[in-house]
Amino acid sequence: MIFHLIVLFVDIVLINLLFVGAACLLHWIPADFKPWVVWNVSYIVGVIAFKPYAQLRNSKTEQVAVRSLYASILMVIMAFITIWVDPTVDSVIWKGLIVFICTYLTMFFGRLFSRSIIKDLRRKGIDNKVVIFVGAGHNLAYLYDCMMSDMSIGYRVLGYFEDQPSTHLPQSLERLGKINQVIEWLNSNHVDSLYCNLPSSRSAEIVKIINYCDKHFIHFYSVPNVRNYIHRAMEVEMVEDMPVLTLRNEPLQIWYNRLFKRAFDILVSFIFIVGFFWWIYIIVAIITKITMPGPVLFKQKRNGILGEEFTCLKFRSMKVNDDADRLQATKDDPRKTKWGDIMRKTNIDELPQFLNVLMGDMSVVGPRPHMLLHTEEYSALIDKYMLRHWVKPGITGWAQVTGARGETHELWQMEERIKKDIWYIENWSPYLDIKIMIKTVTNVFKGDKQAY
Repeated sequence: MIFHLIVLFVDIVLINLLFVGAACLLHWIPADFKPWVVWNVSYIVGVIAFKPYAQLRNSKTEQVAVRSLYASILMVIMAFITIWVDPTVDSVIWKGLIVFICTYLTMFFGRLFSRSIIKDLRRKGIDNKVVIFVGAGHNLAYLYDCMMSDMSIGYRVLGYFEDQPSTHLPQSLERLGKINQVIEWLNSNHVDSLYCNLPSSRSAEIVKIINYCDKHFIHFYSVPNVRNYIHRAMEVEMVEDMPVLTLRNEPLQIWYNRLFKRAFDILVSFIFIVGFFWWIYIIVAIITKITMPGPVLFKQKRNGILGEEFTCLKFRSMKVNDDADRLQATKDDPRKTKWGDIMRKTNIDELPQFLNVLMGDMSVVGPRPHMLLHTEEYSALIDKYMLRHWVKPGITGWAQVTGARGETHELWQMEERIKKDIWYIENWSPYLDIKIMIKTVTNVFKGDKQAY
């Protein structure tokens, strides 16, 4: 609780300093305290709706970034809607975007600062969770390594209970006794959490331990023996009173994440089309018509979300040929023209896909869409191939900015690409999308040897 208050305190101090600083820079003196009250109430609503995450033991920078983004959006929208009717602030309404950016950066970096303080305190032993293990299988050995790999997470493992000395846990970790001695030991020792890895065949002993933990305010955690065959994050769903582990709970299954991503796609594609695409199209059309006969745009059926077909647009970089829907482009492909080669290396050929994004067939960031024939072939060869179609395909993607692009000579190359596409789907965040977009632009200027 105290660490949560540290985050909120730093947030409130910085948010109010931002308010005062903005008022000074804009030479704006509010007629009363109403704007200040609205600003702080908006923050409270934002932080209730989207908890900071910075105080959590296993919080990630991406989680803090996403929560700060959502809270900032809600906060700024609420603040401006509420004070819109106040004539004293009409002059600063148009600066809402700047206010939002400053609010987000203030909140995000403030929370990173709070998290660094909290991590340092936990590293010194403050708010450490005292833990014991019951059982000593592979899963608990892995859990122990995770807890001890970073002392700023704040765990202290006292030892484990097992009928025989463990061959998986480190020798340095003390064996506290046999399974039937757990409750006796707990009667004379304090722990915060107990992690149990016993098989279900010992349910009678497990139930006794659970009942004891419930009565003595000890958090009981069951560690299922699934890591032998599943090496990934899972979620628990309840069917009536039956817990069920689900392998995938993608962030984009959540409605507000989908709404945010779609709004972002519309904004980015609209700005690009209105501000840049029209004159790029004119230049490309002129050069294309001079260098090769045929249409300016290349249209190809590809698979989108849930495997549905859509017409993908590109600037034509090859001579008109009968193999366009069958063969990938190769490094020295005779179908390419010199101008087409330049477009491919700089990704100019992909720019018409912003029209696909605006129409809703694609996203700015996502797994690259494949031609129909390749989807049919690779889905039969790679087990998890179709998982990439859980989300809309993108103009650029995680696989493309991390080297998995170009021609796929061997099956393992496509498998590697699919792994990265699935990783993106399972780890999506606005922060990750922005990171991919920045890396894409950087690669355009650096050049990509695999872009052909």
